[in-house]
Amino acid sequence: MRASHNLAPRALGILLGLAAAGLATACAAPPADVKPAPSSDVVFTDLVEEFLADLHGRQPTQATYLGIHDHDHKLEDYSRAGVDSAVAAIRAFRKRAAAIDARSLTTANQLDHEQLIRAMDSMLLTLEVIRPWATQPDSYSSGLTRTAYVMIKRNFASPEERLRKLIARERVMPGALAEAKKNLDNPPRIATEIALQQIDDNRAFFETAVAEAFPEVSDQALLAEFRQANGAVVAALQDYKAWMTNDLLPRANGNFAIGADTYRKKLSADEMIDLPLDELLAIAERDLRRNQEALAETVRQIDPKRPLAQVLARVQQEAPPPSSLIATTQSELDAIARFMVENKIVTIPDAEPALVQETPPFLRATSTASMDIPGPYERVATEAYYNMTLPDSKLSAAQTREFMTQWYYPAITNVSVHEVWPGHYLQFLYARHFPSDVRKVFGASSNSEGWAHYCEQMVIDSGFHADDPRYRLAQIQDALLRDVRFIAGIRLHTRGMTVAEAEGLFVKEGYQPRPVAVSESKRGTSDPTYGYYTMGKLMILKLRDDYRALKEKRGTSFSLREFHDTFVKLGPLPLPLIRKAMMGEGDTGPLF
Repeated sequence: MRASHNLAPRALGILLGLAAAGLATACAAPPADVKPAPSSDVVFTDLVEEFLADLHGRQPTQATYLGIHDHDHKLEDYSRAGVDSAVAAIRAFRKRAAAIDARSLTTANQLDHEQLIRAMDSMLLTLEVIRPWATQPDSYSSGLTRTAYVMIKRNFASPEERLRKLIARERVMPGALAEAKKNLDNPPRIATEIALQQIDDNRAFFETAVAEAFPEVSDQALLAEFRQANGAVVAALQDYKAWMTNDLLPRANGNFAIGADTYRKKLSADEMIDLPLDELLAIAERDLRRNQEALAETVRQIDPKRPLAQVLARVQQEAPPPSSLIATTQSELDAIARFMVENKIVTIPDAEPALVQETPPFLRATSTASMDIPGPYERVATEAYYNMTLPDSKLSAAQTREFMTQWYYPAITNVSVHEVWPGHYLQFLYARHFPSDVRKVFGASSNSEGWAHYCEQMVIDSGFHADDPRYRLAQIQDALLRDVRFIAGIRLHTRGMTVAEAEGLFVKEGYQPRPVAVSESKRGTSDPTYGYYTMGKLMILKLRDDYRALKEKRGTSFSLREFHDTFVKLGPLPLPLIRKAMMGEGDTGPLF
């Protein structure tokens, strides 16, 4: 009906034109060399292709991760001129995208069109308003580390080819750090302190992991080039540390808070969430109280006579020995996958299982667990690894036992659900078949992280380890962590909360140990909307309830597997777009 309504005025105008000009003339065939204008869908598809080609050229590190290897020899342009050029290009592409009438596109392209414009808005907000290139010293040093990491972690080409391209990148890395010194302008003190805390690990990564990454290469001339280029990066990072310590830190007096207006714009661009911040804060605080009550009830089920802290400490002592952690986790992954299939929770595509391995040494300081998956375009190095951090062999027996409390058995399950089944690894298996390049490249964190966080609760709700309340305890403890992120992000950036106050909130309200609270509070200063875990989880739960009601209203049965399969196949679109696709155009239900 929409097409008929849009065409009716045009049809009337054409008829009037025919009457005025004469039927014979009006009906004459057009010249043979006149080609019809391309459809809106063709125009949009061409625009996407052109924009992504430009973007991959400007972001070669991300292109390498995605599995696009045309720019493996390049490094991002870290100069202010590079920033200005990127802004100008994005603005030009956005103007073209906005000129396309979304109503004339297919349903799928309408979703992609909205996602693309939101992604462009997010990039412009980041580059022009938030300005991490001027306020985040770590974005340079850790950015270079990530660039080298994506070159050594996967065998997407021969060692010699990857080494040559890494050398090309390394040769311009000292220049990138020189640009950092020009760009950084009164950054927040805490941002500078974080960069200084990270810089030794960055340098050590190049000294060890990168230096030892190509044992198969025997070409001595190539290896000599590599040692020279790599050594120059190490020296440049050492110089960058000295500059930050002696020059930047004394004058680093900027405010890390982005402010309420920018916070709202960021949520709108990144997640398509436009609710007032007071309302979002109330939603976060209600979920915090709900999970606190659930935690207390679960503790009573485990041991009604002991206080929460004692019960949690006792549960955390029940962990495998370090030598068994990898095998224990692999076995649990297999059990989770079987549960997904046997209970019709979600469809798992045919694929090689994710392999559990110890976290690479250069990631140990900043990662407890992570999912190392190839990009959606990668066709050669398609292995997927689930990294788990083991205690350092130099620790004492008592320190090792304390370290392993984070890997108590229910915690292994909860993290594995988030990272592998049916969390991030499942998302990757579907990502290779997402219906568009837009969805392979861009995504809303409230979708991807919200899904993985939702799965933690959903799997327990569905009966996995249902007879053991310790598993519910682990799930709720992680939910509380994400609740406090939601609250702290808003308060840190729009309500004047200090980092110390945020630390106290994680400890008192989230029941997190002090080291976790310190780390989480620091993260919140540079990741203001890291409440997207809980935001996404709550929106997915609401969507599931509404989707079930819609099915019942239509007289069809609700299937949890069908809901999950439909959700994941749509890709990482902002959740309001997922809701529109699954509930229909007429849906006006609230997101939460």
